[in-house]
Amino acid sequence: MKTKPLIYVIDDESDICDLVCHELERYNFNTQAFNTGEHALSAIKQQLPSLCIIDLGLPDMDGLSLVKQLFDDKKIGVIILSGRNSLPDKVLGLELGADDYISKPFDPRELVARVKSIIRRIVSNELPVTIHRTASFGHWTFDQSTLTLCNSQGEHFRLSAAETEILMILLNAPKQILSRERLLSKDATSFDRSIDVRMSRLRKKIEQDHKNPKIIKTIYGAGYIFTLDVLWQ
Repeated sequence: MKTKPLIYVIDDESDICDLVCHELERYNFNTQAFNTGEHALSAIKQQLPSLCIIDLGLPDMDGLSLVKQLFDDKKIGVIILSGRNSLPDKVLGLELGADDYISKPFDPRELVARVKSIIRRIVSNELPVTIHRTASFGHWTFDQSTLTLCNSQGEHFRLSAAETEILMILLNAPKQILSRERLLSKDATSFDRSIDVRMSRLRKKIEQDHKNPKIIKTIYGAGYIFTLDVLWQ
């Protein structure tokens, strides 16, 4: 039997934790709930989950700091589940490495759908391959097995699952105009601004001037185009 994905639910409201855990367990996920960030971090040191669902209003730390720490130090999917529903909070959460942002109040079925979407990305990225696949473009190389970008100057950047999904679509269709709908096709439940945030994060890593991009160009009214040739090995 396949191992059930482990989900950590980190929220100071026990009722929310119980609701989310109950709904996820109905769909064959293992869950653990934590009411503080420190308790969650302690558990993560013992066992890495596949994904964390994090409330921003934790009693002992800023939830955004926890999101950043998990993205910087661990290879864990992250969904922010928060009562803060302003656009700046959503954008900042995604910029810090979250894969998705859901505002309270929420539909438990929608949460499950988004969890499944991110788990599929993570599993797809971790599947063993018989050929070690790397993509080279310009002075960059992307290693699909480690989700790592590196350049000729020796800089390395690890991508999130969401960034990887977009980059892979671009790398597999260079010099083609790709619509926003195509780039969001596997994650249609995400709010529309998320594609802009993830594209901005990619550009900040690979563009010499992310405000005047030359590699990933915006075609206004049509979508985006990856301008370089791509060599797969």
